[in-house]
Amino acid sequence: MPTHPDIVVIGGGVTGCSTLFHLADLGMKNALLLESGPLAGGFTGRSMAILRTHYSNEVTTRLAWDSLKVLERFNDVVGAPSGYVRTGYLLVAPAIHRKALEQNVAMQRRAGVDAHVLGSGDIDAVRDWFAIADGEACAYEPQSGFADSYLVTTGYANRAKELGAGVRAGVRVNAIEVKRGRVRSVQTTIGKISTDRVVVAAGPWSKPLLAPLKIDLPIGCVRHQVITLHRPAEALEEHPTIGDVPNGLSARPDAPGMTLVGVREDPVPSPEEYDHGVDWDVVEESSRLLTARMPRLAGAYYRGGWSGLFDVTPDWHPVLSGVEGVEGLYVAAGFSGHGFKLAPMVGKTMAELAMQTPTTIDVSMLGLGRFATGELMRSKYPLGVLA
Repeated sequence: MPTHPDIVVIGGGVTGCSTLFHLADLGMKNALLLESGPLAGGFTGRSMAILRTHYSNEVTTRLAWDSLKVLERFNDVVGAPSGYVRTGYLLVAPAIHRKALEQNVAMQRRAGVDAHVLGSGDIDAVRDWFAIADGEACAYEPQSGFADSYLVTTGYANRAKELGAGVRAGVRVNAIEVKRGRVRSVQTTIGKISTDRVVVAAGPWSKPLLAPLKIDLPIGCVRHQVITLHRPAEALEEHPTIGDVPNGLSARPDAPGMTLVGVREDPVPSPEEYDHGVDWDVVEESSRLLTARMPRLAGAYYRGGWSGLFDVTPDWHPVLSGVEGVEGLYVAAGFSGHGFKLAPMVGKTMAELAMQTPTTIDVSMLGLGRFATGELMRSKYPLGVLA
């Protein structure tokens, strides 16, 4: 482990581990990641890990598309599997949002994404699984699907260590020391560690970590429930992943014969104060809505579930930037449910920012300062997670 690291990454979720890997890959070997618990032990490990590129803003589409291409060939990049499964991704929107869907797909295609709006003939082809109402608009991405958040996180961390970086789990950062406008150290449960650069990638814990420095990181928390259903015997083959705007849910296949359903975004007071399980009324309502959308799942039965948190900003986009007035301090937080699918390119972006080199993707619009100026990102849909 580096004893006097050139940079400290705080947070051992997928964002932090991706950042550490990219720092080492770009030549900064004297880097150290600190995580208070096990790697991927926070909300990374509770992610549905869906991969899709349909967004309302080009920057998120580009981050997601380039990240998807990395996860497809993850073994070639880091020497470990990502658990990527290609299922295709179907987005269904109500008639009122047809124009928005068409505009988003056009933007995706300009960015190089293999995506298209489904015409009536194409919709007939997906009716084997999905009931599409008259007037509903559909978009499809054949390369999207899902991956394994734990495999990706630990894959990045292990490769970073092979390249010379350090990883310390079980070490909590209590404070960041700043003197005369620049980072000097981090105060931890194993003592003071001197460094002049810090990347804060601690999810919802980023806000209280930065608050003593009088840095207002506008992050709240919402509880997202994930329900596991066992499909009936006549529907055991894998189905495409779906984002269902009218019903406010998403669903993807999981282990053989299983389907995960993600639903609800309910505010909670803090990351320490929320129910980790699922609500039975939500299970019943979500099962009813999903069966209406996917009739072949009639007869699926409940097998359990869990809840995770989204660390949400006012515009449902992350902060990826340095902090004005504090040299050497960088923030990657507020992912609002997008974190896993963006992580490969976010890690590369944060490494580039910290090493003060041009970023592969322009993320200047995702700076912390946008909340003070009111230059927020916008979604074309009522679901913030599709921003």
